[in-house]
This record gives sequence, C-alpha cells and structure tokens, in this order.
Amino acid sequence: MSAAAPSPGWCRDCFAPAGAETVCHGCGSHRLARHAEIATLGVAHLDCDAFYAAVEKRDDPSLEDQPVIVGGGVRGVVTTACYVARAYGVRSAMPMFKALKACPDAVVVKPNMAKYAVESKRLRALMADLTPLVEPISIDEAFLDMRGTERLHHAPPALTLMRLQARVAAEIGITVSIGLSFNKFLAKIASDLDKPNGFSVIGEAEAVDFLTPKPVRILPGVGPAFAAKLERDGLRTVGDLRRADAKRLAASYGEAGWRLHQLANARDARIISSDGERKRVSSETTFNTDVADAETLSKTLWRQCVRVADRAKAEGVGGRVVTLKLKTARFQTRTRRRTVPAPLQLADSLFRIADPMLRDEAKGERFRLLGVGLSDLEEAGPDGGDLLDPDALKRAAAERATDALRAKFGSDAVVKGRGLKGDD
Repeated sequence: MSAAAPSPGWCRDCFAPAGAETVCHGCGSHRLARHAEIATLGVAHLDCDAFYAAVEKRDDPSLEDQPVIVGGGVRGVVTTACYVARAYGVRSAMPMFKALKACPDAVVVKPNMAKYAVESKRLRALMADLTPLVEPISIDEAFLDMRGTERLHHAPPALTLMRLQARVAAEIGITVSIGLSFNKFLAKIASDLDKPNGFSVIGEAEAVDFLTPKPVRILPGVGPAFAAKLERDGLRTVGDLRRADAKRLAASYGEAGWRLHQLANARDARIISSDGERKRVSSETTFNTDVADAETLSKTLWRQCVRVADRAKAEGVGGRVVTLKLKTARFQTRTRRRTVPAPLQLADSLFRIADPMLRDEAKGERFRLLGVGLSDLEEAGPDGGDLLDPDALKRAAAERATDALRAKFGSDAVVKGRGLKGDD
C-alpha cells in the first residue's frame, strides 16, 4: 500500500514549494506550512503580535529581551504585554499593580498612540496592496478576503500572505500572525493558534471536528457570563451546542442561540467588507488617586481625546456620537452622550463636545476613571468631518501637523496647554 502524498505547502522563509521533507531544501528553514486545503482557502485574519510592545522594542533595541508592558499608572491597566512579560502571567487589561507583582522587573512604557497610528497606516497600506477587501477590526488586526487574487499575484492566497508577513517584518519591523480558513470566524480562531509570527490553517473538512471539543468560550460573543449560563444549561463544549436542537437554542437564547448553533457547525455567512465593522473608538484612564478638580479632569480628558483622535485617524473614520464615561470613587459608572450632525475625528472637535458634558458632572464629586469615545462611525475626510465649523479646516491643518511631530519625536513632543497637567 503506497504512502499518502504529503499535503501541499510552502517554506515560509524562501517561499519554495514544500514536499515531504521536514527542512526546506532551498534555505534550510524548518518553517514549512502544509495543509491539504492550503492552496484553495482565501479568508484570512491578520493579527499583529503584541503590537504596541513590538513597536517599542523595534525603536529601542535594548528592550528586545526585556519584559515590556505598555500601560501606565499604579491604578491603570496593561494596554499590551510583550511575550516575555506574558510568560510571567501578565495579560492585557490586567491592573498594573497585579502585572508588576507578577513581573516586578518589567519595563513599563507609556503608550504613544500617535506612533502606533502611523504604523497602523503603513500596515493597512501593505494589506491594501493585496486586496481591496480589507476589513479592519482594530488598530492592529484585520480580515482580508483573498479569494480571486490568484491571477493578480500569480500565487495562491496562502503564499501571497506568507510574502506579506515577510514584507511587514522587513518594512515595519514587527511580526504578525495569520489565520487562513473559509470563513471569518474560523480565520480569527486560526490566527491565535500559533503566536507569535504564526501561520495557521483550518480547512473545511476538519472544521467541525476541530471545534467539537473546544469550550463554548471559543465562540465569538460568548463572554464569561454567557458561558456560565450555557454551562448551567449543560452546554459546555461547542460539540454540545452542535448536537443541541437549533429551535430549542433559539427559544432559550433568542437570536444568539440560533447563531451559536450555526457557529458550532462551522458556519459563518458574514462577508468581509472594506467598510469595516468597528463600532466605536475609545480611550479611558484610571487615576492613581481619585480626582475631583474640574480642571485636572478636563486636562486628562484632552489627552484621552488625543488618543481617540489618533485611533480614528489611523482607521480613517469619524463618529457622530460622542460618549463621556466616568466612574465615581464608589465604582458607579456614568455615561453621557451627544450626537453631532457630522462625523468628528479631530481631538479638538471631540474635546469641544465632551468637555461641557464633563463640566456638568465635575461639581465636587471624586472620580477614579475617565474615558471618551466615538461611535456611529463612518469614513471621514481630511477635515475630520467638522464641516459646520468655519475654523475647522485651519484647526485640522494645525492638528495634523502636530500629529506628524508627535509621530516622529514622541507623544509629548507637542502638547497643548490644556494637556500639560493631566493625570493619566
């Protein structure tokens, strides 16, 4: 009986076809990607590896082997932890005091959103060179629909994506992990299977078997509370959901129940849209000590507006809804919203809407957290969408000149007077 033919694939370093060998004959690399369906799949999810930390290590080689945490403030949270820090148990969104307890030798770097926004734009441009169907879902990850691009790039999507990984490393100086499958949900799961600098494939023939033993938390939309409810109902694994009656799931959990049954059967009909699905852009900070002073709160608000604007500019979007978030010293959360007639993108415009809402709340009460965000997003032009303001174009030009300086020299290179004493 003859041995089965090896699955097709390529060397991820020199892109030579991979046969049955375990080492590339062309360059000696062990990084060979093979899969029975690798030449036919075209839905991909690209995720930067510890993006903010990777950019900081790129710009400061002395940090290369160090545990790096991007975040700030004793009562702040971890924005990004490099893979060295993650080995100590540090995770994104972990309170800083817990992170530093787990990894006391960590190097803590304050976020530089202007710099990250520039790198995000460069990454977006590289993806756009491959396909017009790029759907960003955050500053450092996106879906790509590569189906039908074979004639354009003279290669199957998988090989083109491997070349993209190499180009990102060479031109931007960071690594990305890519998941390849036949729908969005499975492509995103695949991108987490082999981090960092990974390339993973989930094919159609194996998808159901792959999902069956996984916990329900692996499915999008299933957070801790929903997972606990499903488990109380005896639905602990994806296989339990797949075997359950779809009508019963819909009766018990509404539309979410029907969608869970579809996902459990490896079905996801969502298309990749260049319009994207990002619902909001936001930033928040937790103070080291509770703050009641209105001017201190306002200066901190300005810095959060700058961060939100940086992210909005990186994604080319503006928002029609401005949301202010406050958390009192007693952990009570307050949100205030205002809808505007045209999408906002500039920090100055966002601040002009959010600051009056803050002043209405800042009347002596102490706050431990402040945040601001934009939602109801849409594509925004270079003026930030502030067309009803006759001075918007001048402020837009000034702000974008400031953006360029901050991106080159650091987030504190140019700071407006109102932002000099903010506590974040």
